[in-house]
Amino acid sequence: MFQIIVSLLAAIMLLIGVILIYDARLITKKFFGFGDQNEASSGLKILGFLLVIIGGLILYFNF
Repeated sequence: MFQIIVSLLAAIMLLIGVILIYDARLITKKFFGFGDQNEASSGLKILGFLLVIIGGLILYFNF
């Protein structure tokens, strides 16, 4: 049961990471001004990349 819950959490982390990578520009348009947009979108892409790596490693070593 615990293994299924950890797998679901890792899959959700992967999903959120991919969404942050591909939609970073759209997300930053809603929350930041024009000057901060480039820095915020690169920060969101880095955060999404880290989430994808962590979620993928959890899924890989969970089985």
